[in-house]
Amino acid sequence: MWAPVAGLPPRLTLSAFSGAGRFCVLRHRAARWKDVPARNSRGLSDFHPQLLPSQGFGDSPSWLSKCRFEARHYLINPKLAETVVQILWDKQDACKVFLECNPGPGILTQALIERGARVIALESDRTFIPHLESLGKNLDGKLDVVHCDFFKLDPRSHGVVKPPSVTSQLLFQNLGIEALPWSRGIPLKVVGIFPTKNGRKTLWKLLHDIYSCTSIYRYGRVELNLFINEKECQKLMANPQTPRLYQALSVLWQVACEVELLHVEPWSSFDIYTQSGQLEKPKCKESLEEMKQNLCFIRLTPRRNLFTENLTPVNYDVFFHMLKQCFMKRNAKLIDHLCSLSPVDAMDILKQIRKKEKTKITNMYPRDFKHLFETIECSKGYTCKWLYDDFMEDIIT
Repeated sequence: MWAPVAGLPPRLTLSAFSGAGRFCVLRHRAARWKDVPARNSRGLSDFHPQLLPSQGFGDSPSWLSKCRFEARHYLINPKLAETVVQILWDKQDACKVFLECNPGPGILTQALIERGARVIALESDRTFIPHLESLGKNLDGKLDVVHCDFFKLDPRSHGVVKPPSVTSQLLFQNLGIEALPWSRGIPLKVVGIFPTKNGRKTLWKLLHDIYSCTSIYRYGRVELNLFINEKECQKLMANPQTPRLYQALSVLWQVACEVELLHVEPWSSFDIYTQSGQLEKPKCKESLEEMKQNLCFIRLTPRRNLFTENLTPVNYDVFFHMLKQCFMKRNAKLIDHLCSLSPVDAMDILKQIRKKEKTKITNMYPRDFKHLFETIECSKGYTCKWLYDDFMEDIIT
């Protein structure tokens, strides 16, 4: 059974696998393997994340939250909170643990707990902490309040985490949240409003976490339930039928997760917390483009069958690279991209995936791209499966 090697830097992770083999490595992270013994590459769909040793929270340096100087939106409408709870509450789903991102005044928090859920409130603004803690005391211990920002946990740049001593691993272990194998159920559900600032970077960061099984995805198939602006939602759900919005980001999210649109709500239903320290209705100072959009409540559930013998948390970077290269010339034919991406016979690949020579990148559905990648990966008779550009290098270990 395969599991991520804990505690090693990205470049050293590959050397932890037993057996001689030739590896191709991306400059920024481990990419893929060749000739790895079968015992190290099977059972990927049922791996169990391995965690680092537990630590205590300890005394953390004081940190003045900068979030109050960002116009964060908060759900304060009790009717909307009840609607969200009704959507989230599935009697057939055994998971009733919710991690709420920046709950603010706690309207949704209270509605979830009153329905019978356990809620872990991750609030990045100290202003709301006393109120949330007071709310927790009145709700029979079903609420844990932690001062941190969910969307800034475990930065991939390995920079400072704010508050400094909180990471997802440390947080989950101290809260008693246990990891589940990928093929099992959902260990917990995340609910909140997706940040408008650096939103695209956050989407890419979450994708890397899913495919590499790091950060919150060390614990299994964590489900995301987020309010996100309408434009980004359309991109996540785009396909060849909406070619103008279709991009690598669309493919990667749809390959990784089942993407469901659950509810649509206008921006006016959410209050913002301003620099003056007050909850206010959005005014004209909000961008007109943003105000015209709705917020879409979407569910992102990682797929049980995401990982196979040919798409793994070790070689996922090559899949990312393939998609980025393809969508750089989105109107080109697939066969033209294949000739620049791989030395494998392009016509043979097209035949195996049942695509025509005239097929364009924007004619390919997400499942087609995954099939394409896996077909190249399992091609026999080639010592090298991929051609690398300036962003990639071939390293023999």
